[in-house]
Amino acid sequence: MKKIQLFVLSGILICLGSAIFIYKYHFLNFPITPDKTSSFWDIEIRLSVDAEDKPLKASLFLAGESENFTINSEHFLSGKYGLVTEKKNNNRKAVWSIRKVNGRQHLYYRVLVQKTAGKKHTRLKPEKISASPLEEPYLSAANRLWNDVYEHSADLNTVIGNLFKRLNQAKTDENIALLLGKDAASTTRKLETAVELLALAGIPAQVVHGFDLREEIIQVKMVSWLEVYHQRKWTSYNPGTFGGDIPESYIAWWRGSEPMYKIRGGTNSQIQVTAQKNETKAIQSAIVQSKLTAPHFLKFSLLNLPIQNQIIYRVILLIPLGALLVVIFRNIIGIKTFGTFMPVLIALSFRETQLLWGIILFSLVISIGLAIRFYLENLKLLVVPRLSAILIAVIIIIAGLNIFTYNMGLPLGLSVSLFPIVILSMAIERMSILWDERGPGEALSQGVGTLAVSAVIYYVIKNHIIEHTMFFFPELLFILFGITLLLGRYSGFRLVELYRFKEFARKKR
Repeated sequence: MKKIQLFVLSGILICLGSAIFIYKYHFLNFPITPDKTSSFWDIEIRLSVDAEDKPLKASLFLAGESENFTINSEHFLSGKYGLVTEKKNNNRKAVWSIRKVNGRQHLYYRVLVQKTAGKKHTRLKPEKISASPLEEPYLSAANRLWNDVYEHSADLNTVIGNLFKRLNQAKTDENIALLLGKDAASTTRKLETAVELLALAGIPAQVVHGFDLREEIIQVKMVSWLEVYHQRKWTSYNPGTFGGDIPESYIAWWRGSEPMYKIRGGTNSQIQVTAQKNETKAIQSAIVQSKLTAPHFLKFSLLNLPIQNQIIYRVILLIPLGALLVVIFRNIIGIKTFGTFMPVLIALSFRETQLLWGIILFSLVISIGLAIRFYLENLKLLVVPRLSAILIAVIIIIAGLNIFTYNMGLPLGLSVSLFPIVILSMAIERMSILWDERGPGEALSQGVGTLAVSAVIYYVIKNHIIEHTMFFFPELLFILFGITLLLGRYSGFRLVELYRFKEFARKKR
């Protein structure tokens, strides 16, 4: 019964930690690597018009839902104009208005968008397909074209590909020439015709207009493509590649056949779209995005603590990982160490002294301290005074080494003082007892084992990726907790024992 409880508890802890980790990584875009950068685009639209000393009204489509980009923030520069924003037919629109104005007017819209790590499906709902607005002879031409495309296709992707190919044959196909009319060369007109043909088959589709945000482009190029609603999701098709995926640099702006902007009460209107790319740390952009999308989640995280506390937790959160490694080395591999936490604390000290100098310092302090401990044994001291004396001796040794290395110009330097003095004192006492009870071989074996495990833990916790991951994904502690509980029931052979008893196993065969 207790074994079942252990498995259930461990499973809950591991699942909980994994779920939070996946949510932060996949939905909040927290990066695993500290050096990962995130691409931001600062897009600015300037709408200019000559006012005629009468009421002026200007409308502009705003950035909409996109597969490859996420809106981070947006701003309007309206001046004395009234401004309202509205959402209609899967589009967002800004409307500026003023009762009376004269002269050249400039209206600005600025939005900061972030490049997403992967494509995300838009959550827009398809509009209800109404009866076809086509009349004869356009309806018959549309039906003939659709039947021909459908017969030479196997699925929706091949239907779209064949449809785009046929729409580019206006000069050789009378049905297409009739449907496209005077705008046979217009990509937008071809996409609108594709929407009408898909509507005949009961397939929701819409024309998407947006911009191509390439790295070398400042003056943004407007592009259009097709979105089709199939199997409860929108799929984008690029007319330029006969139905292939749209480039990752495409950002959706508005959907439908309306123009990007409309102006009433002015003349000589112009629109200018510019964009500038900025690179920033991915973790910074993830924090900003979390404040917008999951403010309550971020409020109860370590990132909401003061900076000084965060720096402390960057070290503290590495201790459970080191403790798990000690469990693996002791219970699975079979390497003996001085206690459970001593290798972890020594490894943390190595972060300051570096590994080589840390091992040298550890060996010197233990050797000198052990000699002093054996001398104190002759004085027949009680346990508590003896431990206090060893502690004082360790401080004297470390202080002496500190002064010596500083005057010699050695890189060990002042970091000597950061060594865990109490832990070294206990290690000396523990090693001396083992020396007396089990001999010098066992004492030296555990000392070497402690140094070896500490060296491995040092290389693990020194890794910047691991330090970054443990701090920004502290929910991994639940996983470490669950794994540690499972290892607590392991009672099989250790790897060292398999090597140790190999001769016995050979004779038994």
